[in-house]
Amino acid sequence: MSLDPQNEQEHAATLFTRWSETALEDRLMFFRALPPREAGDLFFGLSTHEQAFLIEFLSTSEKRIWLRALAPDDTADVLQSLPVDMRWNLIDLLDDSARFEVAGLLAYEEDEAGGLMNPRFPRIRPDASVREAISYLRKQAHVNLESLYYCYVLDQSQHLLGVISFRDLIIAKETDTVRSRMRTDVVSVNEKMNQVNVAKLMADHDLVAIPVVDETGRMKGIVTHDDIVDVVQEEATEDIHKIGGTEALDVPYMDTPILSLIKKRGGWLAVLFVGEMLTASAMAHYEEEIASAVVLALFIPLIISSGGNSGSQASTLVIRALALEEIRLRDWWKVFKRELVSGLILGTILALIGVIRIIAWENIFHSYGEHYLKLALTVSLSLVGVVLWGTISGSMLPLILSKCKLDPASASAPFVATLVDVSGLVIYFTLAKLILSGTLL
Repeated sequence: MSLDPQNEQEHAATLFTRWSETALEDRLMFFRALPPREAGDLFFGLSTHEQAFLIEFLSTSEKRIWLRALAPDDTADVLQSLPVDMRWNLIDLLDDSARFEVAGLLAYEEDEAGGLMNPRFPRIRPDASVREAISYLRKQAHVNLESLYYCYVLDQSQHLLGVISFRDLIIAKETDTVRSRMRTDVVSVNEKMNQVNVAKLMADHDLVAIPVVDETGRMKGIVTHDDIVDVVQEEATEDIHKIGGTEALDVPYMDTPILSLIKKRGGWLAVLFVGEMLTASAMAHYEEEIASAVVLALFIPLIISSGGNSGSQASTLVIRALALEEIRLRDWWKVFKRELVSGLILGTILALIGVIRIIAWENIFHSYGEHYLKLALTVSLSLVGVVLWGTISGSMLPLILSKCKLDPASASAPFVATLVDVSGLVIYFTLAKLILSGTLL
């Protein structure tokens, strides 16, 4: 989609909704044509990757303006999305205090609390009066405070002593001291804590911001709810991609080059293809049985798809439950028993449907011959066995991977389905040899 860069009547909200439809080469020209206020609305509404795209191709003076408009933590996120050789040149465009803050944030890993935090936060002294604290905060809010949810009480060495909400500070008596109004049971996180654990802690305590401290208790910054929203979206997206049998994309789908998409998907696809070769090997092993009773081949897709589907369901449920900490590794036996019962019931339901179908088709079309009842028994028992095996293997595999310190999401639905396909054929033809021996076989 190409947009007219001279049309300044477009509002930022409209432009934002059309942004992803705009050709990459038109975005920069389109952005520059906007009035300053609307350009700001659009810029701050874009994702980090889209902001980085604009920054990369703007002029030096434009880079300076937009980088300085961002909060330090947002600036660090943008720089991390750009090539390494560009980062330090861009840092030089910041003012001295921002340069120091951003460089400090870049020293942390992206998925650490230190990499998420904003080093600018409301801080007050414990011995200050409420009146003095409010006056100080009012001045600071005009200068460098992005958010004002809680006020953090620090000593001269920047150790975190307590916290007071802005609401409590406003309604307190002006002559009260901050120390008399603050809470000392502060929930905080270490600067090295993983972002997923930070998000869980904030959710558990229903916080909109959480302080980040170092090993000695010195406060380094705050992680706010908007940062956590991004974390949750990023982690959920990564898990969904893995469950779908592909590597996580680093940038939005429409901005990912075709070659990169192929690289992300090709590896897993090749692994799954090799796995499916085992299915062909299993069928070759039972070639004589298939040749003797061609009717058995008619139900192969039914059998393996039922097992794969049940396994995919189970793995998806368990992966999500692990992510939400609804279950833990120690709960594996409880999960096993639940899936055992579920697999038996689900397999029985499909088996009954299969039997009804075979009997109905035989009576209407005479499709399966005089031994159709034994065939129905074979198919029904196979469905119970395959669905049972699918649910158990699909539920246990994520737990096994988690035990091995691997990402449970790697137990993707396609991977589980491929695993169950091979074992499903073995179950099917083993039962066929037992039940149909002396008749069809």
